[in-house]
Amino acid sequence: MRVRITPGSRLRGSLAVPGDKSIAHRWLILATTAQDSSHLLGVPASLDIRSTASCLARLAPKGRPGLEAWSGNGAATPHGHGSTWNAQVGGAPDALLEVEGEGWPGLAEAAENLDCGNSGTAMRLLAGVTAAAPFRSVLTGDESLATRPMERVAEPLRAMGATVATTDGHAPIVVHGGALSGITYATPVPTAQVKSAVLVAGLRAEGPTTVREPAPTRDHTEVALAALGVPIERDGTSVTIEPFQHRGFEGRVPGDPSSAAFLVAAAALTGSELTITGVGLNPTRTRFLDVMARMGVRTEARVDRTELGEPVGDLWVAPCEGVRATRVSEDELPLVVDEVPILAMMATHAAGDTWFLDAGELRVKESDRLAALARGIADLGGAGGVEGDDLVVAGAGLTGGTAYAGGDHRIAMAFVVAALAAGAPVEVDDVGVADVSFPGFVPALVALGASIEVLG
Repeated sequence: MRVRITPGSRLRGSLAVPGDKSIAHRWLILATTAQDSSHLLGVPASLDIRSTASCLARLAPKGRPGLEAWSGNGAATPHGHGSTWNAQVGGAPDALLEVEGEGWPGLAEAAENLDCGNSGTAMRLLAGVTAAAPFRSVLTGDESLATRPMERVAEPLRAMGATVATTDGHAPIVVHGGALSGITYATPVPTAQVKSAVLVAGLRAEGPTTVREPAPTRDHTEVALAALGVPIERDGTSVTIEPFQHRGFEGRVPGDPSSAAFLVAAAALTGSELTITGVGLNPTRTRFLDVMARMGVRTEARVDRTELGEPVGDLWVAPCEGVRATRVSEDELPLVVDEVPILAMMATHAAGDTWFLDAGELRVKESDRLAALARGIADLGGAGGVEGDDLVVAGAGLTGGTAYAGGDHRIAMAFVVAALAAGAPVEVDDVGVADVSFPGFVPALVALGASIEVLG
């Protein structure tokens, strides 16, 4: 999809964003491996989550009906609440997903490969699931996913006793699972995906499993496990669990704060007031608000409930009078790694240079995001570049032009939002890829008052 953005609009109103992908991946896995049924609301219709649901349907015969319906490989409409299913505009937030679980013994060898699509989270977490299952599984994905590093998850799972083979360090991954032993593992780089894969496998290991990280990362797995009664100890950047068979649960997936970040930025760049409702406010996911505060953006978060241990509430954005430059340190970057694209594109409109230090992990995301950002900023008349593993963005503004998202959902959305404050109209190609995490992204901005025309 190619769109044309005309700057100058003010946004207004309130809206909810799709459910949090990071949480939904984990809850789907925990629902599938639970003893008894689970009832989930707010599961997003994003392509990544549909990939996870599809893979789990192949592994869990009893849970297959609900999971296949959600993945799009079964019935067209998940049952519950009379909701109309429409993946193109984010699905139905009140559609009920029921997953019948028989515990870990209920998993069975899939008749075909487990296609994780474009989702690195799906592949790494499912590697942890299949490592604990006594059969052979093959995890595959699309061309982009096949370029991402997978030895980082294979190594600790081998240490636990699984046989895990990668393809020159990448997907496909072949896992022969079975009896596991708990380990103590120090992750070389901060990565919540590897931490979560090891912890999930640890639920079926003999003895305790400990993961130590060099820096804090998002903690959705630990929060959910604690809420489900798993014996767990957390000490700084170290977490230890004991083997445990959890039971079914219910909850509504909070709105995705990483998706909300694009709307906060859109409000800031257009001097608008905006409220985002029902969003997840887990402190390990809202560090971008601290960065934005240094850039001159005023927000207020109001927690009003918890869902399976996750804080949820509304996020209010005040009109912004201008964006300031800032510096994101190497210690802070792991907690804003998914928001770097939108923070960097905001910084094109700041007064001064903004630095993102030690951002090499962005090279192995859905695209080389460092290169993609530098290229897109130049294409839109801005100034920025990559120095080693650091990204520097000069706040000279954007003069307009055409940019290509290159198949990366966060790059696509970041370009569109930055264009709202450009000096002239902007065209962005491949915006349809936003459906990976934020189905209905462009219609949401248009509903808030943005001037965006779909060209084809």
